[in-house]
Amino acid sequence: MENRKIGAVIRTLRQEKSMTQKQLADQLNISDKAVSKWERGQGLPDISLIPNLTEVLGVDMENLLAGDLAPNESDGGNMKNTKYYVCPSCNSLTLCTGGAEISCCGKKLTSLELKKAEEHEKLIVEEIEGDWYITSTHPMNKECYISFVAFASGDQIQVIKQYPEWYLNVRIPKRGHKQLIWYSTKLGLLSQFI
Repeated sequence: MENRKIGAVIRTLRQEKSMTQKQLADQLNISDKAVSKWERGQGLPDISLIPNLTEVLGVDMENLLAGDLAPNESDGGNMKNTKYYVCPSCNSLTLCTGGAEISCCGKKLTSLELKKAEEHEKLIVEEIEGDWYITSTHPMNKECYISFVAFASGDQIQVIKQYPEWYLNVRIPKRGHKQLIWYSTKLGLLSQFI
């Protein structure tokens, strides 16, 4: 850990919140001289203060201790570049169109790798009355199921949550061709174009 880098992060975040060193110190029940010392790189916060400090400043603990607040690079906002995160404990879904640090159930998540579905893995897509009608022969039991189906185009994503023991039966308006994305608890994140 570099004292100067951590101090610079503390100073930047404190100033973004329009707080004085004294106001930050009061919230942490310490002296403003301690805050000044941190910001000048002359020392570091006591480990017992870190949880409260990150909460007050609104920063992730890892970023604070690394002394890094680098902004994400812009990827043009194309929804087809969205990253998908699924919690292995509760199967919650999180989407992100840029770089992010995502955690759930106390675990840091990594984005899922999107794989092109093999022919035998693809969902069944039919056109019915101007809609896309999607079904599957994929198992839908508690041990193995499709937890969501998403339709991604250049400017939008539509996500339809699925549950174990439900028959996969999705119908959406046909608005051009899209990337069909789904998450199987057994096979991972798959896609096909429709």
